[in-house]
Amino acid sequence: MKFFMKQIAMATFAIFLAAACSERPRTCNLLIGTYTQNTGSRGLYACEVDVATGKANLSVAFDAIVNPSYLTFSPDGKTVYAVSEAGMSSAVMAFSFDSKTGKLSPLNSVQAQGIDPCYIAATDRHVVTANYTSGSISVFDRDSSGALGAIRQVIRHVGKSVKHRQQDAPHVHQTIFTPDEKFLLANDLGTDRITLYAYAPRESKRILTPVDSLPVKRGSGPRHAALGSGGKVGYLLQELDGTITVFSIRADGKLAVLQETTIARKENQENGGADIHISPDGKFLYATNRGAANDVTCFAIGEDGTLDFVEQLPTGGKGPRNFTITPDGDYIFVGNQYTNSITIFARDKNTGKLTNTGKQIHVAAPVCLLLY
Repeated sequence: MKFFMKQIAMATFAIFLAAACSERPRTCNLLIGTYTQNTGSRGLYACEVDVATGKANLSVAFDAIVNPSYLTFSPDGKTVYAVSEAGMSSAVMAFSFDSKTGKLSPLNSVQAQGIDPCYIAATDRHVVTANYTSGSISVFDRDSSGALGAIRQVIRHVGKSVKHRQQDAPHVHQTIFTPDEKFLLANDLGTDRITLYAYAPRESKRILTPVDSLPVKRGSGPRHAALGSGGKVGYLLQELDGTITVFSIRADGKLAVLQETTIARKENQENGGADIHISPDGKFLYATNRGAANDVTCFAIGEDGTLDFVEQLPTGGKGPRNFTITPDGDYIFVGNQYTNSITIFARDKNTGKLTNTGKQIHVAAPVCLLLY
């Protein structure tokens, strides 16, 4: 019975998310995470935007938080979790969420048990953060109200790689669950390695147990990954050199490289691979590149999961970090951190190609975009 109730809850949230962009007038709603220090940002923002005109109604959703650089919903969409990326004072916050008003009401806040959390993921029972500076993973309980509970597990990675400044220690950059929640994938920029953990939500201590670890090209810097084919294929974007590694995930959790390609298509260019997502129909993959590139690249996904280049175009700003695709696949919003803007792209669902609409939302240091 509990399994079916969970499926109903997830289906309800999917319907709610699919309505994030409504017809006549065509509006989209976003929660926006930012960097607040020395940027002019006041914290977390809610935004309603008319994609035809670019007119945006921007409001502060919560201002008593430092550097809310990444956000996520609970599986039912009723709770929002945010990291506060603040060095030794880093924290994790839980909010109840009103999707009609965009209002965030704080439930509680806990210490991150790691330094500079930069990614957060949630299941029905747990909230997990990737802690960049400490190179660790923190696992917290969550209760029926959505509030954060006790810390259950801290996993510290070890090792380093060849880029001295960025890779002198582990730097966990992302923790994502497979769609069936059997596994959690952790990308470590500092060690050039991705690790797959078995997820045992009923366990009291060893909630995450390592199953397999896959080394990638030295000096590449794993950052974010997207999972396709029901979690059987992964697409890993490397920050330092713009490589995309396509890899398989077997049912037993074993990992294997399928392909390597790149978003760094210009010679001697400073790269900063940032974010990567798959279109709702599973046919196209997009990735952003910061550095001197400031572009977004589109690939077609083949039947075997491998990638073919389609196009690359500027994002209309500097520091394109996080981006999000509307559930209907019609639009992509790209947050340009250093030019304080979110560019709206129209998307051709047949070809995957993007068109810059010329419309932008202006907000200080946008680094995480969450559609609601």
